[in-house]
Amino acid sequence: MGDVPLADVVREVWVRARTVVAGFVVLVLIAAIGIILGMRQVGERLRLPLTSRSCTVRADGKVALDSHQMANAATIAAIGIQHELPDRAVVVALATAYQESGLRNLAGGDRDSVGLFQQRPSQGWGTPTEIRDPRYAADRFYVALKKVRGWQDMRVTDAAQKVQRSAFPEAYEKWADESEVLTRALLGHATGAVVCTFGGDPAMRGQAAATALTRGLALDWGLTSAATAASLTGLTVAATDERAGWRYAHWLVSHANDHGVRRVRFGDLEWTNRGGSWSRVDEGSTGAAEVVAEVFADA
Repeated sequence: MGDVPLADVVREVWVRARTVVAGFVVLVLIAAIGIILGMRQVGERLRLPLTSRSCTVRADGKVALDSHQMANAATIAAIGIQHELPDRAVVVALATAYQESGLRNLAGGDRDSVGLFQQRPSQGWGTPTEIRDPRYAADRFYVALKKVRGWQDMRVTDAAQKVQRSAFPEAYEKWADESEVLTRALLGHATGAVVCTFGGDPAMRGQAAATALTRGLALDWGLTSAATAASLTGLTVAATDERAGWRYAHWLVSHANDHGVRRVRFGDLEWTNRGGSWSRVDEGSTGAAEVVAEVFADA
């Protein structure tokens, strides 16, 4: 093999180096574009629940949820009261749903798991359609919890594990604090503790919204006559005491997005769907024995 001029060798090395560098730069650019597009997609998914349809709960702590999570949490809490269980049961149930589904009513999961608690039809929890009903799922969870001997004295994660039999038995404990905050608010131990804000067109209006609210209160709280339609655009809920009043008021705010609630008033405090807080009202306040909700009027 003859000698190759040094200049030709240098030129060939330089060309190959440029090719390698150019290829590397292209790969970096492709990766960067992928990351940017991915972040934009995540941002689109998160923008609605975190900004325009967000809920904040403050009751000796703070929890932030989107409107769907908030509505599910409120229903879980209410079903616990229907079972006449202590607050601790609601904490356990909320921590379980936090871990299993993020408080979302999932259509699927591991194997045949479904719904808020990721209950499995093959394990006797019910049909997929039944389990996708948050009220049914919560009811079945509490029924199972009541069968656990000594659950009241267990750690949250231990009580949850007795029901769920998860492969990660310690996972529920990390949601105990958030569940305590939600329980205090949703069971009426705190005043004006649930605030939700949402924009855009309401899910329903007028008589349809008032009827749906009345039905929801009956299903979640077992109220058959306490909730009465005040007009085509609202309803009044009878409360036996202040704590009960705040239970219903916080439930109504939690379900405001999916039931077209525009305003909730209890005592001298009022929440509106775009106000972002509970505000004191000087005139027209309700009595201590009733909660008033106003829905959006028909367009």
